[in-house]
Amino acid sequence: MKFGIALGRLHPRLHEEMVLLADDLGFESVWLPEHLVLPVDMAGSPFAAAEHPPIPADAPVVDCFGYLSYLAGRTTQIRLGTHVYLLGLRHPFVAARAVQTLDLVSQGRAEIGIGAGWLENEWRVTGLDPRTRGRRLDEALAVCKRLWSDDVIEHHGEFFDFEPVMFEPKPVQRPHPPILVGGESEAALRRAARDGDGWIGLAHDAESCAVPIGRLRELRAEYDRRTDDFEMVCLGRVNGRSDVERFAEAGITRLLVTPWDRSSEALDGVRRLADQIL
Repeated sequence: MKFGIALGRLHPRLHEEMVLLADDLGFESVWLPEHLVLPVDMAGSPFAAAEHPPIPADAPVVDCFGYLSYLAGRTTQIRLGTHVYLLGLRHPFVAARAVQTLDLVSQGRAEIGIGAGWLENEWRVTGLDPRTRGRRLDEALAVCKRLWSDDVIEHHGEFFDFEPVMFEPKPVQRPHPPILVGGESEAALRRAARDGDGWIGLAHDAESCAVPIGRLRELRAEYDRRTDDFEMVCLGRVNGRSDVERFAEAGITRLLVTPWDRSSEALDGVRRLADQIL
């Protein structure tokens, strides 16, 4: 079991201190959420049956790859991930360059969580049709994978069209940094099973995560792909080794933890958890 720190429930003023502490304590990874822009009029939620968006429109947001690249220079071992990056909102040239840069400056410590996104207004204010976000994400990801691996790339698709180009240097990790697909809808699980190196879900306990994991295993078999090297990742509460064992038995390979209720308690909470499980 690998253990990562999810930064989304932590005040941004503590992000750097938390990442440095997690690196020193031996946590495997840290995960930064992202949005391109937050419209004032927001609706919807990634959480089933939730009535309100989980973040306010004035939530502080930074460019995730710029900030993670800065953190790469401040750390030595910890892996640096996005949970999740809205790849479909960007041109694949922009997205591929951001991922490549993080992987280069971190010397191969990039983990790329991607998703189609739940906030439809975010698509509309950028001039894109949210009804196309799944197809646009699929095409953007396919283009990025070729940019990261092929010598010469030409593409003529539904959303992106370009003559032969070259894209150098390639990322440190070959053929590219791990791609973890976020989301819990049937479409998201199918995308993860078909195109991802793993799946990254929302918050679960050891019982509830069994449902998406079971479906992912079915889909991997449908696509004739192995499951033993496929990452299963979710957020979860851990109070001791017994909780870790239950998540592992359910099939989770990396657990993202937030052992605090208030940001003021976060650093001490992470220290206590490290004593318990690392």
